[in-house]
Amino acid sequence: MIMFWNKREVFVGASMRDFNRVMDDLASNGIYRTYRVVSNIEGRGRTGTFGTDPDLLKTYYVYVHKKDLENALHLIGR
Repeated sequence: MIMFWNKREVFVGASMRDFNRVMDDLASNGIYRTYRVVSNIEGRGRTGTFGTDPDLLKTYYVYVHKKDLENALHLIGR
């Protein structure tokens, strides 16, 4: 378990494909990770989401323990 003061953000983005790639890369290399998904459609009750790019509806965040930060960034190409 990663305590909030020990975790570092290694990915933030709107693409589910990129999020899944990062999660898979970290998992296949044994790096423990946590994530958070934030909806970007709050308050859109009247306007809806018709015509909105689905990749823009959510923001994905991936975190790793600070001791794994350098290795994780190398693995995901940052």
